[in-house]
Amino acid sequence: MAIATINPATGETLKEFAPLAEAELDARLQRAAESFRAYRRTSFAERAGWLLLAAGILEDEQDNFAHLMTIEMGKPIKSAGEEAAKCAWVCRYYAETGAQHLADEPVATNAPRSFVRYQPLGPVLAVMPWNFPFWQVFRFAAPALMAGNVGLLKHASNVPQCALAIEDLFRRAGFPEGAFQTLLIKSDAVARVLEDERVAAVTLTGSEPAGRDVAARAGRKLKKSVLELGGSDPFIVMPSADLEAAVSTAVKARTINNGQSCIAAKRFIVAAAIYEEFTRRFVAGMQALKVGDPLNESTDVGPLATPQILADLDEQVQQSIAAGARLLTGGARLERRGNYYAPTVLAAIPKDAPAYREELFGPVALLFRVEHLDEAIRLANDTNFGLGASAWTNDEHERTRFADELEAGSVFINGMVASDPRLPFGGVKHSGYGRELSAFGIREFVNIKTVWIKDAGGGRQAETE
Repeated sequence: MAIATINPATGETLKEFAPLAEAELDARLQRAAESFRAYRRTSFAERAGWLLLAAGILEDEQDNFAHLMTIEMGKPIKSAGEEAAKCAWVCRYYAETGAQHLADEPVATNAPRSFVRYQPLGPVLAVMPWNFPFWQVFRFAAPALMAGNVGLLKHASNVPQCALAIEDLFRRAGFPEGAFQTLLIKSDAVARVLEDERVAAVTLTGSEPAGRDVAARAGRKLKKSVLELGGSDPFIVMPSADLEAAVSTAVKARTINNGQSCIAAKRFIVAAAIYEEFTRRFVAGMQALKVGDPLNESTDVGPLATPQILADLDEQVQQSIAAGARLLTGGARLERRGNYYAPTVLAAIPKDAPAYREELFGPVALLFRVEHLDEAIRLANDTNFGLGASAWTNDEHERTRFADELEAGSVFINGMVASDPRLPFGGVKHSGYGRELSAFGIREFVNIKTVWIKDAGGGRQAETE
């Protein structure tokens, strides 16, 4: 795939970029290594100040950044603006809490003084996706920079202008030269960067195959890695739920970001007692969505990011229908210029259909009917993924069961799954490992160092390991 801005609403190529030459790439890696040696000695107060300036730029230029996201990957302009604002939030969060999260932690031992100290690792490679082209980067960059690491961004090849804008933003915010660099390289160059001795660690948000490859290469080099991969999130609705709230949230949860979100609700598991009513309202809600130009403020669903994503989604839907799934609405590309797909609902999905096992990355919802709580939990967990889960119930016993038994990195009761700087974010099973955000996220790329101090001539230390 070329490194280019191709407007998914029109198919028009707006701008193309030449990948970095080998010598240019090597110079950037060397700059990162040299910058880290100085940057790691800056104070928390200095880093916090730069993050606050970055937040201010994001807020002041929100409309410009939103427009850039929309023309590169097709998200509705309103949600693009919200994404820029959320990036400002994560910058402010770590500016305000980073020093506290990484403060020395005293531990009582047989020494007069012992504590845990958190220290940065070095240049961290971030392999980031196109679907949230600012947020995915900032939720890595804000904690990494606050911790004293430096960042190397390999962004998706269809959002190069977003990648360059982020690098420029950090530079304008005052971060030292080399603290955050964008690498305009193709996917086949990632291995060379990851295996370079100057790169200390890697984080990837993307597909399961990409995660496996990056994790294997990082493992061979004994480098820390964090992976946030795909999801097939369940959205469970029980009889005691507020049905109106559940339905309206379900429509939003399935079509957020044009349905292209790892934590979008994808499998709607509904109790038999309310299944027919939920289905009627949910299908009507999906049919009422306005599909169109993502630059129009009134658009609910814009185009998919690339023609290949559109083709893959349609193939999954058609194969699922051929396998016996029942089409309730949509189920086809829209006959217009751009990568548009009709909001779709499938029901009665057999286990051998692609829709049952695979992640569908687009505005396609999957409906399942269950008889009781145990069946709902079993079906929710019947997937290789484990990123997020949403459950709707006003029964305290059911809430407890869902919180305890759903196999996911996040469980939201009576709410839509969403990332929040204050809470850890990540998955289990094939959805990856490690955590982003909160105190857990900022501690992923640090050396958790034990420091044990006593005066010379003190008592004998135990020698067992």
